[in-house]
Amino acid sequence: MGKLFVIMGKSATGKDSLYQRIVEDFPKLQEVVTYTTRPIRAGETYGKEYFFVSEEEMHEMQEDDKIIECRVYQTVHGPWYYFTANDGQINLEKGNYILITTLEGYRKLETFFGIEQVVPIYIEVDDFDRIERALKREKEQNTPCVAELCRRFLADEEDFSEEKLDETGIDIRVRNDEFEEAVRKFDALLAAFRMST
Repeated sequence: MGKLFVIMGKSATGKDSLYQRIVEDFPKLQEVVTYTTRPIRAGETYGKEYFFVSEEEMHEMQEDDKIIECRVYQTVHGPWYYFTANDGQINLEKGNYILITTLEGYRKLETFFGIEQVVPIYIEVDDFDRIERALKREKEQNTPCVAELCRRFLADEEDFSEEKLDETGIDIRVRNDEFEEAVRKFDALLAAFRMST
């Protein structure tokens, strides 16, 4: 039986960059693309970062019982949904998988697939560094929105509080202050699970 490696962390901790490097380093580790109703950002591609869908499409998937976990954020632009679908991408009988989600998403994936199959990995970065990274990324958008950046930052403080992390028992943490060092830690972690490059 394979494992589902679940990467999570506050915004601007470098989850996407680490994820892309890890799937390059471990080609047998299969990517899971999650879904969102938020607008596509500059530099993103449909089916790579996310499947970008409408709320109507999401509700149709809910009616067909194809959503494993779903969370909504009340943004300054209105509600944005993010979710993982039971769409055939994950088959733990056939291999190991990796995806990015939230703490809440991880809990639901653990319930769906089983505690022995789901491996949570929490990415952490100093808050000041996160703000700098987030501001840089926001400036690159077609219509930057500092209010949304601030909302995300404050929401993350609650969503990823130490109390909530302790409740879930997540004990694998990777600091991403220096990217190559974080990659080495990830590589060692996956090697411990007998993943081959």
